[in-house]
Amino acid sequence: MTHLVANDLIIFMDNQKVSVHATRKFGRGVFADRFIKKGELIAAFDGPIFDEDYEPWTRDMYNHAIQFGRAIWRDSKGMARLINHSCEPNCGIKALFKVVAMRDINSGEQITWDYEMTEKNLHWKMKCKCGNKNCRGVIGNYSNMPLEVRKKYKGHISEWLTSPSTKAKTKIRPKLIKKSI
Repeated sequence: MTHLVANDLIIFMDNQKVSVHATRKFGRGVFADRFIKKGELIAAFDGPIFDEDYEPWTRDMYNHAIQFGRAIWRDSKGMARLINHSCEPNCGIKALFKVVAMRDINSGEQITWDYEMTEKNLHWKMKCKCGNKNCRGVIGNYSNMPLEVRKKYKGHISEWLTSPSTKAKTKIRPKLIKKSI
């Protein structure tokens, strides 16, 4: 994983051990091309930042940007936005924007994370089709995540959801993309 620094923000490049391929169920997905060690950074949400007043929200943005505060979301310029959900993921979220391997991942495995690791939006939901034995059926708000799942994911849930105040604790003062008048 490499990164560049621009305007005091770190911009991550996608891990060179992963690539995008067609999936049987979900359109495109991200897959490991080589062995990935637990703790390796896979990708990051490093794209535009949007608040709830941004217009026009598109279906694509609504389904791919991750929430990192009560009314603020961030998209990815790279593969992070193409990583599919699973109720038995091999990756999780570190800090606010980093997708990190929660376990060793073998070549050929699809890279997945649990979308409830970042979301507290009462309006967003999706029917889960992961097919895992522990599939929760509907994915949406972090509040829906069972306590035993939260314990299993400890250290891999967006810090804005796990901090006592449930507010993003970030030093980033984003320049929001606003509706032009």
